[in-house]
Amino acid sequence: MKFNDLTVTTHKKTKRVGRGIAAGQGKTAGRGTKGQKSRAGHNKMPAGFMGGQKAFMQAVPKLKGFKSLHKKAEVVYLDRLGALTGVVDNFTLFENSMISTPYTKVKILSRGEIKTPVTLKTQFASKTAIEALKKVGGTFEKTPVPARKPLEKAKK
Repeated sequence: MKFNDLTVTTHKKTKRVGRGIAAGQGKTAGRGTKGQKSRAGHNKMPAGFMGGQKAFMQAVPKLKGFKSLHKKAEVVYLDRLGALTGVVDNFTLFENSMISTPYTKVKILSRGEIKTPVTLKTQFASKTAIEALKKVGGTFEKTPVPARKPLEKAKK
C-alpha cells in the first residue's frame, strides 16, 4: 500500500446527466417526461408552491390574534396569606400549596382582608394589596423569580 494508492471519497465526480442515451442518464436526465419539474428553472419555485393552485399556507385557515410566549403569573389572593406569618416568598407559597412551582412569577391580588402583618417577597402585587398590607403593618418587596439550581453531574 502506497500513499498515492489511497482512494479519497471526498473528490467524488458529479454525475454527468444528459450526455446521450448510452450514458445511462441521457435524454430526460432522470427528470421524467414533461411537466414543470422537468423543465429548466424548476428549482426557483417558492416553498409551498403547488403548481399554480393556491399554496398550502394560503389555504389553511388562520386563528385571530396571537399566542403570547410570556408565561402568566400565578395569582395568590390576600385572604389566603392570613394563615402565613413572617417572611413569605415563592418557596413558602409553594410549601403551602398556593402555587404549582416556586420557579414561576407570582402576583398578589387584593381580595378579602388580611389581619396578620407579613413581609411579602414576590414578583408582583396590586396597589390595593400593597395598601392593605401596609395598613396591617406588613411590607412588600419586589424580587426576581428564583433561579433553578443546576443539576450536579453523577460522580463515577
